[in-house]
Amino acid sequence: MKEAARKAMRKRILLVDDHPLVRQALKNALAQEPDLLVCGEADDRETALAAIASSSPDLAIVDLRLRQSDGLQLVKDIRDRYPAVLSLVLSTNDEMVYAERAVRMGASGYISKRNAPTEIIKAVRKVLSGEIYWSEKVAAQVASSVARPGLGARNWPGECLSERELEVFELIGVGTSTAEIASVLHIDISTVETYRSRIKLKMKLNDADELLKRAIQWTVAKAWGEG
Repeated sequence: MKEAARKAMRKRILLVDDHPLVRQALKNALAQEPDLLVCGEADDRETALAAIASSSPDLAIVDLRLRQSDGLQLVKDIRDRYPAVLSLVLSTNDEMVYAERAVRMGASGYISKRNAPTEIIKAVRKVLSGEIYWSEKVAAQVASSVARPGLGARNWPGECLSERELEVFELIGVGTSTAEIASVLHIDISTVETYRSRIKLKMKLNDADELLKRAIQWTVAKAWGEG
């Protein structure tokens, strides 16, 4: 009974990679962690979505290159169809090119397969805790892209947004959905949508994608002492 209870408390993880050896290596590493459980495996987009529907994982670890499909599209599908399921991209692709794009598509982090298993486990735990994970190199790049001189005072978040708007903006930056923001701040979803519209107007952002990108950049910049 105690063993069943422990298993029920573990965070469930789906492995999505078209290389069986990679999946096995990840499975072996995760098996050493008492609070993590691999609940399924997939090698392409369709099998991954089917596995999510049947096994209800907390997190999907996704490679960008899948059999007959695109990992970024899968990340977007997970965000749109299963918003409660987090995703972490694990790939050999150049992180300086793909990391920020992956997060904009809905991932909660990006880590290279070249990293040691201990670092991958660290990334998994950070994402499961509700944070965004990426390497120091990428974080520094994102932070520098929102350096104050390049933005100007008129659309710098800390100066043009109200306290509540900034609160919403920062929650967007850590991947919080509109419904979750409403719950956290104890306000209606329609009120969150109003704040989102005001933020876009004040910061001169064209759409939801630009809002998410800037919010992520702001969050990383703050973490690096730029906010």
